[in-house]
Amino acid sequence: MALAYQEHYTIDDYQQWEGNWELIEGMPYAMTPSPSVTHQMVAFNIATSIKDALKNRNTDCPDQCAILMETDWQIAGDTIVRPDVMVICQPIDEKVLVTPDLIIEVVSPTSAKRDEIIKLDLYQREGLPHYILVYPENRLAKVYRNDAQKFIKQGDYSSEKVEFAIHDCRFNIDFATIWR
Repeated sequence: MALAYQEHYTIDDYQQWEGNWELIEGMPYAMTPSPSVTHQMVAFNIATSIKDALKNRNTDCPDQCAILMETDWQIAGDTIVRPDVMVICQPIDEKVLVTPDLIIEVVSPTSAKRDEIIKLDLYQREGLPHYILVYPENRLAKVYRNDAQKFIKQGDYSSEKVEFAIHDCRFNIDFATIWR
């Protein structure tokens, strides 16, 4: 009887690869081709919207909130992902080793399965408080909130303002302003 063999890679392997990759529980995922113009514009618009909302924040918001685009989040020795947009409201150094407070993935046909199934499960298990899947072609954002290690769908939005609470900070994302 032949045993099935599945290769298992680590971050040490990942750091040697050329091109753009994610590594999820030892399995490599190519991130090519590069994102489309619409993908990049929507991700940038969301990041800008959050930055503007946090700039106008009340005094209860942490000063150290960072909005990062396409930055690696090292979860474990065999898992490193690169979300389109992350919001982190706790101190970080040059590498993201903590669980972000909010992640946005702009879903494309080539990333749909990974974003909707694999990453949703991974982010849920990691205790990510907020996860947003954005579908530019449909002008749709699916917003999830983590409740006791389980994502609950908050709703589907296309032109609404949605409030988010990160620690003691509250801000809105106006989904009407993010589309290309």
